[in-house]
Amino acid sequence: MTQARHADPYPLGGEGMPYSKGIMARALVAVGVPATAAYELASLVELDLAGNAEAAVDFERLHVQARNVLGESAGDAAIDRLQRYQELRELDVPLIILVGGGTGTGKSSVATEAAYRLGITRVTSTDVIRQTMRAFFSEEFMPSIHYSSFEAVRGLPRAEREAAGDPVVAGFLDQTRNVLVGVKAAMARALEEGFSIVLEGVHLVPGLLAMPSSGALVVQCVLAIEDEEMHESHFWIRDAVSDGVRPLEKYLEGLDGIRRIQDSIVARAERASVPVIQNGNIERAIGEVIELVLTEAERMRDG
Repeated sequence: MTQARHADPYPLGGEGMPYSKGIMARALVAVGVPATAAYELASLVELDLAGNAEAAVDFERLHVQARNVLGESAGDAAIDRLQRYQELRELDVPLIILVGGGTGTGKSSVATEAAYRLGITRVTSTDVIRQTMRAFFSEEFMPSIHYSSFEAVRGLPRAEREAAGDPVVAGFLDQTRNVLVGVKAAMARALEEGFSIVLEGVHLVPGLLAMPSSGALVVQCVLAIEDEEMHESHFWIRDAVSDGVRPLEKYLEGLDGIRRIQDSIVARAERASVPVIQNGNIERAIGEVIELVLTEAERMRDG
């Protein structure tokens, strides 16, 4: 397995691979530089290389150009993260990124954009896995997977509902244990074939999913929205941009259960020392996910 199977070429060129303005701009965006500034800086680097008849970027000159375009503080931060991004590219292991969190916390948007910036082409959700499982297992055999996560309590036997401290959370956890069978299979395939993948979904509950002990760089996090009104607004926004594909009323009526499930996931994340990212700003949340990846890559590199 080689890194080229799941990542872009090195943004700085060299090693037989000439500099590409597009790849550099994408790498800069990946580490948090705004798109317009990233393209401007990548263009300056291209002109500099052409003027000096060089194919690979000199980091010291790049640092100066970054300060000129972004300012001293932002330029220093961008170059620091770009160096770490380059080191991530040099790790000869696949990336497995798990983005969990309650319904309506922006998991899909954050996971998809983080995958794009990191050059990962495989992104899937636990809802897709659950939908696939529904085709194979009837409601009589595995009832919980035939409901939304906050409605899975309807698949629990009456005795279990009555015995549960919070029936909504109990139903969700029952569904989660079933769905994680499919999640484990997706992770196993990624490890076997050596490709990177981003998995997102409410069922990625910390402590319930065993992480691979070797063979991959694994990063897990949980998204949350602390403010209930902001959380509710996400469903209104999703309804507007999706032309009502998902029934808004269903989520608004189930918001109390959704919030209780979120509280349970966050509590489990804190017990398992899994980072919880407050998604009050999607760009900041994406940056925090990528920062977790870069930090974990440094740990792996340092042994």
